[in-house]
Amino acid sequence: MWEPAQRYPDPAIRALSPAFEKLHLPLAAVERLATGCRWAEGPVWFGDGRYLLWSDIPNDRILRWDEPTGQVGVYRGPANHANGNTRDRQGRLITCEHGGRRVTRTEHDGRITVLADCYDGKRLNSPNDVVVKSDGSIWFTDPPFGILGYYQGEMAEQELPAHVYRLDPAEGRLEVVADDVNGPNGLAFSPDESRLYVIESRARPRTIRVFDVTADGTGLRDSRVLVDAGPGTPDGFRVDIHGNLWCGWGMGTAELDGVRVFSPQGEAIGHISLPERCANLCFGGKHRNRLFMASCTSIYALYVNTQGAPGG
Repeated sequence: MWEPAQRYPDPAIRALSPAFEKLHLPLAAVERLATGCRWAEGPVWFGDGRYLLWSDIPNDRILRWDEPTGQVGVYRGPANHANGNTRDRQGRLITCEHGGRRVTRTEHDGRITVLADCYDGKRLNSPNDVVVKSDGSIWFTDPPFGILGYYQGEMAEQELPAHVYRLDPAEGRLEVVADDVNGPNGLAFSPDESRLYVIESRARPRTIRVFDVTADGTGLRDSRVLVDAGPGTPDGFRVDIHGNLWCGWGMGTAELDGVRVFSPQGEAIGHISLPERCANLCFGGKHRNRLFMASCTSIYALYVNTQGAPGG
């Protein structure tokens, strides 16, 4: 059974480079906030309500943890096997749904608006993860993982290749921005939005790819590999205001499980060990300096000495 650190600094937090020392708070330790999930994913912070939402995909529900009380409850269930979540610039919940094979927006009054469910007359596969750019455009990945069986969705035929998409919500126009990522998964922009990072999860080993964003902000160019994950398994991730990548990591050995932190240049600079593989994460809390980590069956948190970049 997992037990929290009994002393500071928490030995679960390891610097792999001196660059990590300024990001680590010696008087902060990993905490477990919730457990009992089958596969926790897609955490998103709602600062105006002081709560965290995340998906429990096999259990077909979105859960909620309230910061003031520490209570956990069901926010939505069934939830169309929701996976990745984020908020748009108006504070509305944007969700990738395996079951619905769509991307939705939850309006402030609770109504659900379908933003995208097909491309070129064919159904999307199973939208996986999503980010919102400062211009309001919604960027998401669409691998087939949620239609391969009945555990994280409904088994179905794949109608489209796995793409990275950009949705213009004002016009409702959906465009392919990348068609050369083998199993696109997590994605995030650099703080200045000049780069888009995408996890390539069907490459062996997995990689973190980086694209330059075109001058008009609507496309991508110059794809290349930033990180060769080796034995690691990057999944979802977010970027801090300094451009560092905080990546869900693990699967294979206990030493890999947790969060691996990379500099903007792709150097591994730190690792947060967890008792489970981490699938995805987000920054939150009053100052966006608390890292919330969705890790298999549980949600963990850690205060860090940086802040999450907007748009995650």
